[in-house]
Amino acid sequence: MKTIHVFIIFIVLAIIQLFIPAQMIFNQESILNNGTAYKFKTQPIDPTDPFRGKFITLSYDVNSASTKDKSWQRYDDVYVYIKTDSLGFAELDTVSKQKLEITNDYVFATVSRFNDKNWNIESGYRLYFNLPFDRFYMEESKAYDAELAYRKAQSDSIPNNTYALVYVKDGEAVLDNVFINDVPIAQYVE
Repeated sequence: MKTIHVFIIFIVLAIIQLFIPAQMIFNQESILNNGTAYKFKTQPIDPTDPFRGKFITLSYDVNSASTKDKSWQRYDDVYVYIKTDSLGFAELDTVSKQKLEITNDYVFATVSRFNDKNWNIESGYRLYFNLPFDRFYMEESKAYDAELAYRKAQSDSIPNNTYALVYVKDGEAVLDNVFINDVPIAQYVE
């Protein structure tokens, strides 16, 4: 009788351990399949995480906003509403502390810094935030070449030749790929 209970507990735990990662994968795939694609202009750095491998750290042109609100604090959550510009790239629409009743897509971000000492009559204060899709993991053998190619492309005189393709749905975002001259970065370095 005791072994049956142990066996049932084992089966339940095994199912739970399989369900949680499967649910995470399903959510990411749902965003990729049903979300809206945005191209974010990027600037890379290439560190290494000993547990996750090689990745490119991406910083984006969309990383700050003007605000009249003086109550922002570092690490506050912020709704970043985005839209597409005339060239097809993501641009900032507005930021807010709570969800707004507008139809634009949004992502959750975190305030990285806010200086309430610098006031500009035309634009107010400057609020800086970190977007949640700032790491692109790569196969280790290609990561160094990708970093070099990306830096070279960033210094190129052609505007908008490097960007990240990000899918957004209901505040969630998934970084799909990084492109140089409209070619996926892994393919570009081959």
